[in-house]
Amino acid sequence: MDKAKEAAAPSTAGLRGVAAASSSISDVNGEKGELIYQGYSIHDLATYSTFEEVVFLLWHKRLPTAAELTELKRSLAAQYALPAEILDNLRRYPREADPIDVLRTAVSALEFYDKSARDLSRETALKTATRLTAQFPALVAASDRLRRGLEPVEPDARQNIATNFLYMLNGEPPSEHDAVVFDKCLILHADHELNASTFAARVIAGTLASMYAGVTGAIAALSGPLHGGANTAVMKTLIEIGSVENVEPFIKQALAAKRKIMGFGHAVYRTEDPRATHLRQFSKEMGERAGDTKWYEMSRRVEEVMMKEKGLFANVDFFSASAYYSMGIPLDLFTPIFAVSRISGWTGHILEQYADNKLIRPRAEYIGARDLPYVPIDER
Repeated sequence: MDKAKEAAAPSTAGLRGVAAASSSISDVNGEKGELIYQGYSIHDLATYSTFEEVVFLLWHKRLPTAAELTELKRSLAAQYALPAEILDNLRRYPREADPIDVLRTAVSALEFYDKSARDLSRETALKTATRLTAQFPALVAASDRLRRGLEPVEPDARQNIATNFLYMLNGEPPSEHDAVVFDKCLILHADHELNASTFAARVIAGTLASMYAGVTGAIAALSGPLHGGANTAVMKTLIEIGSVENVEPFIKQALAAKRKIMGFGHAVYRTEDPRATHLRQFSKEMGERAGDTKWYEMSRRVEEVMMKEKGLFANVDFFSASAYYSMGIPLDLFTPIFAVSRISGWTGHILEQYADNKLIRPRAEYIGARDLPYVPIDER
């Protein structure tokens, strides 16, 4: 390609704007700030649905009947408990290990205890997806308790995923409000088209590797700071700022120093992230119920300053930070909690990949030298 053509060609750095797969699972309209799962608006799902119903939707491309939803809940509850060998492994991991790395390692090990892990038929793959979705909350909660010197809490088969997670994490049932808010947070994070972790999962599944392998790769992608961890960074920034009065001078100074303010801007959205609309309200509610709206008020002020100074909208990570923090969730669990939700989308994409599989094998634009003469080593 000559220099004139190269200059005129659109950039594909980071595969921006490149459609790498056909999918019905979710779609993002960045210009309009819209997100749909299988045709349904995220606003309707976050308002009226439950996480388990969304799980069914992502896997089956339609909303469940009452009987189907009951059966899915029963199937999930039957898989809540972790294999004893996995719990033994969790006890051996270093307590200082990052929780997302613990989750990645434990999920990889789960395959050892599933004799049908390499059966990629639709029926068996759905069972694997159910097992993974059911056990992610137990893995995250158990590993956190063990590093705090506490014993894991047995899951309660009568409760849904959101309630069960908060119960297993804290050792006591959550308030109904917290359980509902957390359930909505799981819905909001369930899928987001071909983000880095989902694409990684589909690439791995495209080789006909097991679902465990695809999900392990997805967690590995999520562990990178350019994908997961943004809401943890948001909360650390809020703690560093300290008060509403400090927000504007802090942000202006940070921007002047070219410091990135996490939780703002998005690779796709050019207007408000629709998920942030709900999380902003959750942050407000959580603060009001706790009798301390400091974090919400600080977040709103940061949002105002960032819009004024940079014209950037808050994304899904920004208000989820203060919402989770108000629930008493440790900062380094924010990314594993993302995975507790996103496992539904990852498995949905893997199921879709298996159903009409073709090895994902893109090309790279070669920009290196050509026709170099080989120089013997004693002449170099």
